[in-house]
Amino acid sequence: MAVAAYATLHSLSHVLDNLQHPARLRRLHVHTNQIQSLQEKVEFLLDFLEVHSQRINEEIQYFGRQIADAAAEAEEVVDRHVVDQLRDRSQEETHCMAALSSFSQDIDKIIGKIDSITKELRMMVKEEGADVQKEQQIVSVPVESPEVLPSSGKKSTMVGFDEHLERIVDKLTRGEPDLQILPIVGMGGIGKTTLAQNVFENSYILRHFDKRIWLTISQEYNVREILLRHLNEEKSQENSETLAELEEQLHKTLFRRRYLIVMDDVWDIDIWNELNRFFPNNMNESRILVTTRISNVAVSLGSQEPYSIDFLNEEEGWNLFCQETFAQEGCPYPELEEIGKHIAKSCNGLPLTIVVIGGLLANSNMTRQYWESVAKNVNAFRNSKDYERCLHILSLSYNSLPIHLKPCFLYMRVFPEDSKIRVSKLTKLWIAEGFLKPIRGKSLEEIAEKYLRDLIDRNLILRLKFGYDRNMETCGIHDLLRDLCLREYGKEHFIYAPKVQCVSVGDVKEDKCFVCGLGTALQMIDLNEVHDASQLTSIASVLVCNTCKNMYPSLNKTRLVRVRLTSKSNYSSESSEEILHPTSLRYLEVKNSGNLKFLSPSTIALLWNQQTLTFLSSTIFKKTVMLPSEIWDMPQLRLFLGYSHFVLPDQASTQDSFIMENLQTFSNIRNFKYTNEVLERIPNLKQLGISIYGGNGKMKWGYYCLHNLVRLQKLESLSIKANDLPLKKLTFPTSLKELCLDGCLFPWKKVRTIGSVLPNLETFKLSSYNAYKGGEWDQVEGEFPRLKVLIISRGNLKWWRTENIQFPNLEFLVLNFMRDLKEIPSVMGDIPTLRSIHVEYCNDSLIQLGKQIVEEQHDNGNESLQLYINKTRYHVVASS
Repeated sequence: MAVAAYATLHSLSHVLDNLQHPARLRRLHVHTNQIQSLQEKVEFLLDFLEVHSQRINEEIQYFGRQIADAAAEAEEVVDRHVVDQLRDRSQEETHCMAALSSFSQDIDKIIGKIDSITKELRMMVKEEGADVQKEQQIVSVPVESPEVLPSSGKKSTMVGFDEHLERIVDKLTRGEPDLQILPIVGMGGIGKTTLAQNVFENSYILRHFDKRIWLTISQEYNVREILLRHLNEEKSQENSETLAELEEQLHKTLFRRRYLIVMDDVWDIDIWNELNRFFPNNMNESRILVTTRISNVAVSLGSQEPYSIDFLNEEEGWNLFCQETFAQEGCPYPELEEIGKHIAKSCNGLPLTIVVIGGLLANSNMTRQYWESVAKNVNAFRNSKDYERCLHILSLSYNSLPIHLKPCFLYMRVFPEDSKIRVSKLTKLWIAEGFLKPIRGKSLEEIAEKYLRDLIDRNLILRLKFGYDRNMETCGIHDLLRDLCLREYGKEHFIYAPKVQCVSVGDVKEDKCFVCGLGTALQMIDLNEVHDASQLTSIASVLVCNTCKNMYPSLNKTRLVRVRLTSKSNYSSESSEEILHPTSLRYLEVKNSGNLKFLSPSTIALLWNQQTLTFLSSTIFKKTVMLPSEIWDMPQLRLFLGYSHFVLPDQASTQDSFIMENLQTFSNIRNFKYTNEVLERIPNLKQLGISIYGGNGKMKWGYYCLHNLVRLQKLESLSIKANDLPLKKLTFPTSLKELCLDGCLFPWKKVRTIGSVLPNLETFKLSSYNAYKGGEWDQVEGEFPRLKVLIISRGNLKWWRTENIQFPNLEFLVLNFMRDLKEIPSVMGDIPTLRSIHVEYCNDSLIQLGKQIVEEQHDNGNESLQLYINKTRYHVVASS
C-alpha cells in the first residue's frame, strides 16, 4: 500500500499547489497558513515513504492504506469547496465567511487524521530502531563448487541462442589482454542466465580459462557470505576470517591465472564497487561476464559495449516450444502443429513464458480438442503455479523499483494487451494523474520522459518505434508484465477518482462509458451534478463500464459538471450537445465528428485542475473548435492538442483572468489574428501550431499578426500551416529549435537566412505542397550550424546545389515525394554526424544517387551511415 500512499500524496500535492496559485487565491476564501501546513505534512509523508517504502511488512501496508485514504479524502474536500466557491461567486461578507469557516473546518479534520497517522509512524520507527537493517536478507550463493555451474538437474534449453553463444564466446576469448567486463542485459525471463550458463559450460571456454567462478548476486547480497561460499569449497575453514583475509585468499586464488568470473543477476553498481578490488588484472585476457536487467548498470559496469538479448522471433519461439513440449525438433503430431504455433506465438517471444506453457502441455493430453481449448484462451494457464513462478521472477524487477517509478509502471494496466502506446500521450497521462515528483529547473514533461527512460532501462517498458530524429514515438509492455501490473494494481488501487476522460461528440448516439468512452459491460449509476448558485446540486445518471467502476474506488463520490456546446457537420444541421465531466478531471480527450462551439457562459472553468484538452477529429478532415472565453480562467492548462482547429476567444470572461503561465503547447490554432491578446496570457509557451486560411493568398499577411511571434521568447517549436499564404517577414524568436512550414510559399533565397536568424534550430521541416517556392536551392556557407533533422516533402524543387558542408551537425535527412529533384548533393555523405538518409516515394534517379552516396561511404569505412528507401533499410553489399 506504500505505492497507493505515495501516488495519492503526490496527486494531493499538485492540487494544493494549484490552490495556492496567487490569481486563484484572489477568488477563493482560504486560510493559506492552514493549506501550507497541510502541504508540509504531505511533504513529510512523501519523504518518509521514499526512505521506508522497501520495508515490506504488515504495518507499512496498513499505514499505507491509511495515508492513501486520508490523502484521497483531502483531495475530494479541497475539490468540493473550490468548485462550490467558483460556482457561487457570491461577494456577500456573511456568505464568504461561512464558506471560509466550512472549508477550514474540513481541512482541520484532514490535518488531524494525518497528524494521528504521522505520530504512529514515528512511534513504529522509534521502536524498531536499529532492527531495520536486520530486515535485509542475506542471499546465499547456490554454487556447489567454483568449477561447477549451479543447476536444477536439467540443462537449460538453448533454442534461439546459438548465435548469441558464439558471439559472446568470441568476445570473451579475443581482444585486449587487460581485464575486460562484458554485460548481458535484458528483461527478466529473456534468457540471460541460460545464455551465461551455456557460455560457462562451453568446451572452448573450459580450455581457454584456467579458473571459472560463478557468483549469483541477486537484489540483496552479503560480500563476506559470497566469499565464504567459494573459498570454503577450496579449503575447509571456520567462518571466523575477516573480510580482509577473505579478500587476500581470493586474490591469491586468481593471481597469475586466466580466469572467468560470472556475476549473475546484478541489480546495482555497488556490488561491483565492493568486489572489483578482489579481481587482479593479470594482463592475460581474464574476463568478467555480468547479467543484469538494468541497462544503466550494464553501461556503468562494462568495459565492453553491453550485449542486449531481445525476444525470440516466431521461428525461434516455435522451436523452443517444441523442445519443451515434445523434447525434440518439430511437432510429432501433425494435427496439433497449427494450434501449437498459435500458442507459441501468443507468448510474444519471451522464453520464460514459452518454457512454462510448453512444460505444462508436455504433461497434458495430446488431443486436438484440449489444445484448441488452450489456444482459445492461453489465459487459462495464468492460474497455474508455474505461471505464478513467472510473475514472481518478473516481480523482482518491480519490487526493486524506487517508489516514484512504481505508480508509472502500474499505470500501464490501463492500456489493452499488445497496445502501441504513443509516448507523448503516456507522459501526459502520468502528469494528469499527478505521479511526478517536481524537480527544480525541469518541466513536468521532462521529468515524465526521464521516468520513462528509467523504466525502459530496467526492461519493464519496451521501445517499439522511433521517429526520424531517433526520439521514441511508441512504446509497449509485454503481456506477462502487464499481468504483473494488473495483479499489483489490484493490491494498491491508488487512483481514487477519474482524472482522465475520453468522450465522443457529434457521433451516432450509442451507449458508452462516460469516463473511458467505451461501450462494454455498462451499468447505470447516479452521481451528484454541480449547478449554478440558483440550483445547488441534482442527481445525474451516467453509464459506467465495469473496468472504470473497479478502477476508481471513490467513483460513487464523484461530482459532475455539465458543459454545453453545439455540434455541426457538413451533412447535418446544428445540434445541441452536453458532456458531463468529473470535477476531478485533468485530462480531457474529445473525439468530434463535427464543428464544435462551446456555449457561453460556460461551466468549463469549474474544471479547475484541468491540464490538457485534446480534440481528435473522427474524420480525415479537421474540424473547428470554438473555445469559450472561460478558458482564460483555467491557469493549470498546459496543453491544447489534437487534429482540430482551435479558434481562440479574443476577450476574457473576467477582467482579472489568469495569466496561463503553465501553458506549454497550443496546436492548430485557426486564423491566429488575436496574437497580442494571447501573448500576454501565455508567456511560457514552448510549442505553437498555427493553421491559416485566408482565401488563397488574397488576405494580407499582416492580418494574422504573425510578426508578434518574436515576443514568445521561450518558444521552441513552431508549425505554420497556411493556404498558400506567402510569409513576408522573418520575425521568429531566436529560441526556436523546431520549425515546420506548410503551404507558406517560402522562397528558397529566404530559406538561406533561416540558419543565421535561428541559431538554435535543430529540426527544419518543409512539408506538403507549396511549403516553399522555386525550383532551385543554392546554399551558402554557415547556414544551419545546429540543425540535426532536415525534412523536405513534395513541392517542385529540381536542383539542390552546395559545394561545402552546410550542415555540420546534421543527423537525419528525409526526402519525401520529391518527384522532380534531380540529385542529392554528394557532399551530404561527408557530413561526419549524418546517421541516415530517408528517401520515400521519390524518383528512381534520386534513389540510385542515395545508394551511391551510402555505398561510397561504406567503401571508405563509414558503415554507420544508413539509407532507408520507403521506410525499408537498404543493405549495402560489401565490394570484393
